[in-house]
Amino acid sequence: MASHKVNKTIKEINERIRKGLAVVVNARDMIDIVRDLGKVAAAGEVDVVTTGTFSPMCSSGLLFNFGQEPPVIKGAKVWLNGVPAHAGLAAVDAYMGCTEPVKGDPLNKVYPGRFSYGGGHVIEDLLRGKSVHLRVEAYGTDCYPRKNIEKDVRLADLPTAMLLNPRNAYQNYNCAVNLGKKIVYTYMGPLKPKAKNANYATAGHLSPLLNDPYLRTIGLGTKIFLGGGTGYVLGPGTQHNPKPPRNERGVPECAAGTLMVRGDLKAMNPRFVRGVSILGYGCSLALGLGVPIPVLNEDVAWYAGVSDADIAVPVKDYGHDYPNGVGRVLKKVSFEELVSGEIEVEGVRSATVPLTSYTLSLEVADTLKQWIQNGSFTLTEPQEAIESQ
Repeated sequence: MASHKVNKTIKEINERIRKGLAVVVNARDMIDIVRDLGKVAAAGEVDVVTTGTFSPMCSSGLLFNFGQEPPVIKGAKVWLNGVPAHAGLAAVDAYMGCTEPVKGDPLNKVYPGRFSYGGGHVIEDLLRGKSVHLRVEAYGTDCYPRKNIEKDVRLADLPTAMLLNPRNAYQNYNCAVNLGKKIVYTYMGPLKPKAKNANYATAGHLSPLLNDPYLRTIGLGTKIFLGGGTGYVLGPGTQHNPKPPRNERGVPECAAGTLMVRGDLKAMNPRFVRGVSILGYGCSLALGLGVPIPVLNEDVAWYAGVSDADIAVPVKDYGHDYPNGVGRVLKKVSFEELVSGEIEVEGVRSATVPLTSYTLSLEVADTLKQWIQNGSFTLTEPQEAIESQ
């Protein structure tokens, strides 16, 4: 066991990975290691901690190229299975957001058996090898004379298909309740009146940005697990809050850091990429995302030993305060309380409901662990830091 200060480099850890000598643990196991050995000895023992989350991530989408065929076209309007994509790019490039609903029916009843169908479902359908219907309209130019395309395509037919997600992997988030007198339908799911249920997200102690709260090992170019394949961090995500109030463990006490990420859809696994229908709200995409944390020193080890008891989650009223822009926090509860199945809000016992799958979050972390252990996944040096102090 190490009893002195630890200083490692990513280069050194990668060399251990290549030789099959790296000690890799998931974030759940790191809790016990740090508690039992202390942070210095834990840093000496462990080289990489793997994290994971599987949750709806509404700020996600597909950047795709649908290819040219004579006569060539410059698409002005594009649809996949009736879901509009933004075509204000080059001739045959388009971007489809995962929350975009099928044309003409925002809470749609078009697809029998599904409450809502949208961009997230199209992404999953493509990944599962299904045909989707491509429709393109154009105004025609001398260099791009064609004015329409209508055909079925599969993922293999698209020259490029990339998940390009502006905001993923939220660092902590709200617990949503409804203090009103009638049910409300939100992106956090249906909320019963009088705080009868409390819905929450993130994977707690497995959550990537809670294991490196100051983003000391994560930045531009960090290689990650994304949708069952390899992805990369492009920088801070939209709405990134670098300076939230934090507890003594560095954990933000509100929604804080986010990541912008990208990955090749063709290399992903549909087990970790699922179209989601949220009753009364619309559609989204549930996505598996995991970040490896290189244990460079005892401080990194300490933060990666975060437990559910260390994570404070703000409880907010989505029946009145949230839609009216009121930032009131009703109370704060630990993630440990949330996973117990029940919390108390305004004198009411509220059943807690996770939007994040812990089982699949752990599978993400363990799959990433296996990749590193077998040498098929090495770590990357961040090329630019993400502000988080």
